[in-house]
Amino acid sequence: MRRLALFSLLFASTLQAAEPIAIDVYRDPNCGCCKAWISHLQNNGFKVADHVENDMSAVKTRLGVPHSLGSCHTGVIDGKFVEGHVPAADVLKLRQRADLIGAAVPGMPMGSPGMEQGGVSDAYAVIGVQRDGTEQVLTRYPGQ
Repeated sequence: MRRLALFSLLFASTLQAAEPIAIDVYRDPNCGCCKAWISHLQNNGFKVADHVENDMSAVKTRLGVPHSLGSCHTGVIDGKFVEGHVPAADVLKLRQRADLIGAAVPGMPMGSPGMEQGGVSDAYAVIGVQRDGTEQVLTRYPGQ
């Protein structure tokens, strides 16, 4: 009986959900795709603190987002920026890369998280930014 109780306790503890990963998201009050990207993050285990901002340019400048990589919203996780429609899987990869200060999906490519519409999908890349400003492709997503 004791063995069964111990097994049940161990088994139950392995079924507990992992702690959600906290991320701050800064967005314009009128942006619908930003809300869709937030939903994408939440559906993938993130706990989102949603910050509505009237001056996103100032936010991006403060966080060190290169102008050439700009998009409509900016996240911050572990002190690193997440610019635009970066898939949740790539946000997790960013957290493991000590050499990067951020990641971005420039523009607003159709088919990226938060930009899904009618099955249309543009090719796009997730760009990583190193401390010296060097950029590198982290992941490529093919279009249709």
